[in-house]
Amino acid sequence: MMFSLREKTAIVTGAGSGIGRAIALVFAKQGARVVLFDISEAAARAVGSEIDAAGGEHIAVVCDVADTKSVRAGFEVVDRSSLRLDILVNNAGIAHVGTVLSTDETAFDRVFGVNVRGVYHCARAAAERMKNGGGGVILNMASIASVIGLEDRFAYSMSKGAVLAMTRSIAVDFIHSRIRCNCICPARIHTPFVDEMLKRYYPGREEAMFDELSKAQPIGRMGTPDDVAALALYLCSDESSFVTGQAFPMDGGVLSVLASKAKEAK
Repeated sequence: MMFSLREKTAIVTGAGSGIGRAIALVFAKQGARVVLFDISEAAARAVGSEIDAAGGEHIAVVCDVADTKSVRAGFEVVDRSSLRLDILVNNAGIAHVGTVLSTDETAFDRVFGVNVRGVYHCARAAAERMKNGGGGVILNMASIASVIGLEDRFAYSMSKGAVLAMTRSIAVDFIHSRIRCNCICPARIHTPFVDEMLKRYYPGREEAMFDELSKAQPIGRMGTPDDVAALALYLCSDESSFVTGQAFPMDGGVLSVLASKAKEAK
């Protein structure tokens, strides 16, 4: 079976909702034992129940990726289960709206703590185990904001640019340890993450802003978590064994249209 993850153990951070949930479900469907890292115990257990109902295997772990001790404890759960870690998906992340002038230090540090330090903590713990275990796959969730400027997304863009840079660094440093590392760079994906951002930053204008953000994608809609999960499955399966150090845009045509407009402007 193509894209099989049978006999493999995968940690998915932020697995309790949105993209993380979709990735966890498709990995379990393809035979992986999925370790669900989420800051919310209820959310992790809810996704675990879905996996159980479909006949899959899971372990639910409460983990705050921004906290060193919490990440260490989470990985030790896998160690105690005597499971070889094959896959890490660094998906947990938070949003922020603001320019460099309107982003205060507290907000900046919070975004950095989850989106950058969280990837560092988990990648470091995973790379140590994978290096000793003969290899593995690390997949990071970056963003289209990693490669183009987005209005009012200063801190978020900073964090996702760092994820892209870390991805390439890990790929180079561990290529001879049989550890592959890639990242996905989605444009807007419709998740609870987006709904919460609209509620927080655009109160009373949620519906109008949702429509505006959807139409900003040249393809005419936001992506879905299942769209991202399908690409994640490929990048974490043996079918992508020749792929490492790459950033995969999933942007509904954003980069293509920008390139076309730039060419027309010359």
